[in-house]
Amino acid sequence: MMPSSRAQPPDGGYSWVVVVSAFFTMGLTAAVLKNVGLFFQEIQNHFGVLTSTTSWVASTCIAMFHIGGPIASALTLRFSQRVVIMSGGLLAASGMILASLAFNLPWLYLTMGVLQGTGISFSWIPANSMVNHYFVRWRPIAYAIASSGECVFSVAFSPFFQWLIDSYGWRDALLLIGGLQLNLCICGALMRPLETKKTPIMECKDAPAGKSTYQMNNRFQCSLLRMPELFLYIVFAIFAAAGFFVLPLFLVPFSNSLGIDKYWPASILSVLALTDLVGRLFCGWLANMRMLRNLQLLAMATVMLGVTLLLLPLSQDYWGILVFSGLYGFLFGCVVAMHVISIVDIVTLDGFDIGLGLFMLFRSVGGFIGPPSAGWLVDQTSNFSNAFYFSGLCLITSSVFVVLVDRLVQKRKLALPDCKVSEDGERML
Repeated sequence: MMPSSRAQPPDGGYSWVVVVSAFFTMGLTAAVLKNVGLFFQEIQNHFGVLTSTTSWVASTCIAMFHIGGPIASALTLRFSQRVVIMSGGLLAASGMILASLAFNLPWLYLTMGVLQGTGISFSWIPANSMVNHYFVRWRPIAYAIASSGECVFSVAFSPFFQWLIDSYGWRDALLLIGGLQLNLCICGALMRPLETKKTPIMECKDAPAGKSTYQMNNRFQCSLLRMPELFLYIVFAIFAAAGFFVLPLFLVPFSNSLGIDKYWPASILSVLALTDLVGRLFCGWLANMRMLRNLQLLAMATVMLGVTLLLLPLSQDYWGILVFSGLYGFLFGCVVAMHVISIVDIVTLDGFDIGLGLFMLFRSVGGFIGPPSAGWLVDQTSNFSNAFYFSGLCLITSSVFVVLVDRLVQKRKLALPDCKVSEDGERML
C-alpha cells in the first residue's frame, strides 16, 4: 500500500505566489508587533501606570504569538494553511478593533494581548510552513524574501502609525490598524495547499523491520522533545526571545529620555527595519551559497547582535542611536533569516510543522518574561540602558546553545551515513 504524503516541493512556478502572499502576511503581523512600542508612551500616560505595568500589553501579545504556535500547527495539519491564515486575520483585526475601546488595562491585555497575539500566530506560523514546504533548493533565499515583508512594512508603518496617533489619537489609530489587518484574509486565500500524492515506501538501513518511512516519521514527530538537539534549540529560543523584543519596545522611550523629538525615534525604527531587510536578504543569499552551515551563521549573528545591544547605551544622541540601531537591525535580520529554516536541519522537513509549533510554544517563556523584566530594571534604576544590557546578555547566552546544537546535528549526520534521502532533499530518520 502506498502512503499519502505532500507532493515534492516545486521550487518554482506558483511557489513564488506563495512567497508574495507570505511577504504581505509577515508585514501585516510581525511589522505591526514590532511597532507596538509607538503606543507604549500613550498607553502609559492615559492610564498613569508604571513602565513594567504597561509592558504587559506587549508581553502578553508576544506570549500569545508564541503559545499559539502548536495550536496553529495542529490546525494546519487538520485543515490547511489557507484556512488558518484567514482565521488568524479575523482574530488579529478583532483584537485591534476591540482594543480601540480602551476600557482599562486588563481590556488591552485581552484584546491587544490575547486576541492580537493569537491572530498573529495563526497567520505567521502557516505562512512560514508554506514557504518551507514549497522550496528546497531555494529555501533560504525564498524564506528571506518572504520574511522581509516584516521589514518593508515596518519602514512604512513606523511614521504611518505615528501620524495616525497624532492625527486621530491612539485609540482610533488602533481601529484603523485593525481594518488594515483584515487583508490577511486575502493573503490566506492565495495560499494554495500542496496536493498529496502516493509515494513508494523508503526505508533506512537502521529502521525496524516492517516499518515504513511514513510510519517512522509519525513516531518521530511524537517524540521530538526527546531529541537533545531540539531541546537545546528550545533553550536557545527562550533566551533569545527574552532579548529579542526589548529594543523595539524601549527604543522610543529611551530616545525620548535623551530629549530627542518624538518624530526622530519613529525614523530610527524605519532605519532599523530597512537594515533588517538588508540583513535578511544578505544572510539568505549567503546561506544559499552553502559556504557555512545554517546553524553556524545563526550562532555568529546572535553573538554579534548581543554585543551590539551591550554597546547601544553608549549612544547619547540621535546619530549614535541611529548607527547602533542600524547595526542591530542588520544582525537581527540575519538571525531571523536563519532561526526558522534551521529547524529543518534539526528535525527534517517531515517534522518541521510540529517542530516549529513546539519551538514557538517554549519560546513564549522568553517573550513573556523579557519585556517586563527589562521594564522592572528600568523602574528600579530609572535608566533605560539596563534594559539593553539585559537583552544583550540574554542573546549572547543563547548563542552557546546554538553551537551545541550544531555539534550534535553534525554528530548525528555522521552516525547515519546509510540513511536514505527523501525526494525533497532532506535526510530521512
